[in-house]
Amino acid sequence: MQDLAKTHNLDAFWMPFTANSQFKQSPRMMVSAEGMYYRTEDNRKVLDGTAGLWCCNAGHGRREISEAVSQQIHNLDFAPTFQMGHPLPFQFAEELAEIAPAGLGKVFFTNSGSESVDTALKIALAYQRAIGQGTRTRLIGRERGYHGVGFGGISVGGIVNNRKTFGSLLTGVDHLPHTLSIEHSGFSRGLPDYDPGWAESLQNIVTLHDASNIAAVIVEPIAGSTGVILPPKGYLKKLREICTQHGILLIFDEVITGFGRLGSPFAAQEFDVIPDIITSAKGLTNGAIPMGAVFVRDEIYDAMVSPESQAIELFHGYTYSGHPVAAAAGLATLNIYRQESLYTRASELSQYWEDAVHSLKGLPHVIDLRNYGLVAGIELSSIAGKPGSRAFQVFQACYEKGALIRVTGDIIALSPPLILEKHHIDELFNILSDVLSTIEYKE
Repeated sequence: MQDLAKTHNLDAFWMPFTANSQFKQSPRMMVSAEGMYYRTEDNRKVLDGTAGLWCCNAGHGRREISEAVSQQIHNLDFAPTFQMGHPLPFQFAEELAEIAPAGLGKVFFTNSGSESVDTALKIALAYQRAIGQGTRTRLIGRERGYHGVGFGGISVGGIVNNRKTFGSLLTGVDHLPHTLSIEHSGFSRGLPDYDPGWAESLQNIVTLHDASNIAAVIVEPIAGSTGVILPPKGYLKKLREICTQHGILLIFDEVITGFGRLGSPFAAQEFDVIPDIITSAKGLTNGAIPMGAVFVRDEIYDAMVSPESQAIELFHGYTYSGHPVAAAAGLATLNIYRQESLYTRASELSQYWEDAVHSLKGLPHVIDLRNYGLVAGIELSSIAGKPGSRAFQVFQACYEKGALIRVTGDIIALSPPLILEKHHIDELFNILSDVLSTIEYKE
């Protein structure tokens, strides 16, 4: 197989979220993928332990999706959705509304999770103004939250490296505390019991600013990119109660947890907590074509879109909102999810997955293990003065042994395609166990 790293100049591509100099000295190149596996330029199979970047829930190389994309791009490559339309986004939105939590029947299309978050924040602000609550402009995120890389998303987000370079960001933003306490709930199986009143901290913010100034709260039901932080039992319900009490919109960022990752179509259904707005992307099209979607309560749409009005109600959107080729990919993806029962696949395998995750307890430098559905976080102790180095060395060693994992800081995050079988779980954790047991760290 052709060595792409040697036959192409790697200098021009400024890679995202990557140590560019380090990568280009020793590239890791994927050239094809099928099912649960990538294939590298040196013709090695690598088990996908991360569903790409949390997005390829139905696995790789799905012909149903590529054929739908091919047919659509021949029939209609692009059509505008500003004051015009074409059938596919209407059909796609209808099918999405059927699997969404009850009452969230309106869908606004974007092109990514970052755009979905910024869209949701803008809808929340516009809605509060539309119902005569224009003083409600404050937004509340959470420490260690990740909501993409738009200015709105990084403002409500709470990961320091995503924020520190970009100035003051949006004003009028507060943050709830994150919900991780290794001291009190380390090595929990599923949702932890320990909760010192994290949700009640929202009441403190209300007391400080008054509810009349707060538009929305946005949280990930399970925080993914920061290293898989789980909500304690009852936490999300309590957030819902406080938001409802004070007329504050609750936004769930389900870019990661949507489309079966936890054992239900959405985390809102898994935890029986219905927000006002849900953001999504990633699994929406199985990662095949960039696309995002924002699910909105019918009451929000009805408050903003009057049957008698002839004016544009929301001055927001993207050239590619509802793109025909992306919608075709999404419709094919939903069909796979339905036919192969992938929305509940995580629930069926969750116990086997949980046992595999916690089999790593006691291995060198493993200080916490967290799991729910088909997602896991493996936290390692840091090398003094070199945060993130230990996990990155594990990442490199696993890749060489044939498994793709994801690391954030010194936390390993796992989220395999939902088509995996028990023998794939065995393969993944055998590699991880071997690496964690034998690796000689460069300190």
